[in-house]
Amino acid sequence: MIAIVEAARAGLLQPRNWPRNLAAGAVVGVVALPLAMAFAIASGVKPEQGLYTAIIAGIAVSLFGGSRVQIAGPTGAFIVILAGVVAQFGVEGLLVATLMAGVILVAMGLARMGAVIRFIPDPVIVGFTAGIAVIIWVGQWQYFFGLPTAGEGPFYLKAWQLLRAFPQMHLPTALLGLGSLVLALYGPRIPRLSRVPGPLIAMVVATAVAALFDLPGVATIESTFGAIPRSLPSLQLPSIGFDSVMLLLPSAFTIAMLGAIESLLSAVVADGMAGTRHDSNQELVGQGIANIVSPLFGGIAATGAIARTATSIRNGGNAPIAGVVHSVVLVLILLVIAPWAGKVPLCALAAILFVVAWNMSEAPRFLRMVRQAPRADVAILLITFALTILTDLVVAVNIGVILAMMEFMRRMSSSVEVVEHKQASLRQELAEAGLEALPDDVLVYSIDGPFFFGSVDSLERALSWSRSEPRYLALRLERVPFIDATGLKRLESTIHSLRGRGVQVLLNGARMGVLRKLVRADIVRRDTSGSYFKDLSEALLYIESLRTAPVDPPAP
Repeated sequence: MIAIVEAARAGLLQPRNWPRNLAAGAVVGVVALPLAMAFAIASGVKPEQGLYTAIIAGIAVSLFGGSRVQIAGPTGAFIVILAGVVAQFGVEGLLVATLMAGVILVAMGLARMGAVIRFIPDPVIVGFTAGIAVIIWVGQWQYFFGLPTAGEGPFYLKAWQLLRAFPQMHLPTALLGLGSLVLALYGPRIPRLSRVPGPLIAMVVATAVAALFDLPGVATIESTFGAIPRSLPSLQLPSIGFDSVMLLLPSAFTIAMLGAIESLLSAVVADGMAGTRHDSNQELVGQGIANIVSPLFGGIAATGAIARTATSIRNGGNAPIAGVVHSVVLVLILLVIAPWAGKVPLCALAAILFVVAWNMSEAPRFLRMVRQAPRADVAILLITFALTILTDLVVAVNIGVILAMMEFMRRMSSSVEVVEHKQASLRQELAEAGLEALPDDVLVYSIDGPFFFGSVDSLERALSWSRSEPRYLALRLERVPFIDATGLKRLESTIHSLRGRGVQVLLNGARMGVLRKLVRADIVRRDTSGSYFKDLSEALLYIESLRTAPVDPPAP
């Protein structure tokens, strides 16, 4: 369900509901101002491009997304990826990659892959978000402390260069940055400022201090990136060629996947706070539209922003009106106070990003998972975290997901059991077959769990009898929820092997989906009797019929 349509049907677009959403949108717009500029600068683009992104994405996702309370815009999670794309392909390449990511997101939504994204395990998500937080934190040392620019190279080399450059720290910049950090954290505790966001307090006070005292050597947005234009962006079509598409496809896919994860996580959090229920597939479509339109006007990648969404809900936002108003507020700010926004010290924005990085890291959750989670999950968490820092996000997520899948398959395969049933547990089936005891030459086994490539060895291990082989083996399948191609092949080879040793296998009790696969694989034949039985009692009756009128039954 499209958010604006769902809100209209729920009566949330009525005039009586406007005041609370206007107030929430105004607050979020003010909150988004320093964050949008800070994320843009950290991503390697101009600060106004962050504002363009917040304006466009805020409107697009509010109208076309799947959550009526989602607030979208640039987020900290994208910084590492976008900065890497800009460094390698330039701003033009970033715009193309963002547009491609938008197309991928729309395709994922139309293919109804919203539910699949939620299956990415927590250790992977926590690991790479904590790794991104560390990279953001270290990456802002340059602006926070006034250090020389680090050279090119991997993260750990840049971090080492910055550490060695600390003796060259610019003291006024560092002191102003430290004061900004304190205000960003504790500003709302000041009397009469409890409802003013900490980042906004830090940005305003730091700008006023820098302008009032004319601090020498303190870098500002204007001195580093030029003046912020007091105008809305114009439509600009990025040049897209086949070669650039192929080169940027991995980056675009990474942006799309991270955007999908972030937006759906934010939507889930919003549901818990507002008591709503989002449409994950429509949310991907809305995010895709935002990322298609944003680069056409100079914007960068956007996704659902958890902090801004939560701020909107806490201030009364319950409809897409709040997201649209948030964008309108940013437009007014851009047109009215752009010259003053250029005076913001970069150390203040770095302090704001320090707070963002800490919140992203979810350090308490990370440490709790290290202490309490199973050892395999802890290993996946730490490997993903380390790879995010030491290599890049694409490698980290891919390896993390692969390791998580392998661990899942290991757990699934260990949960599959092939159990032998003794006479005491078969009283009902024996009674239905008119038997008082299980014949000595009959064994009954059941497969309990999914019979897939990771669990096929369980059957052969269980059938390694230590005593003389039976004449009949009744194999119960009612507890097999599914069977894959490897399971079918191994079952067929096991049956063939047992036949060669004079053991007749009687399959029974399969669920309809499993039975169809058995028939399609020609393990169970449609035109013969004795290849498959509805249940165990029917198979036992068949065995007794062979004793009274022996025939050679066709092999299953």
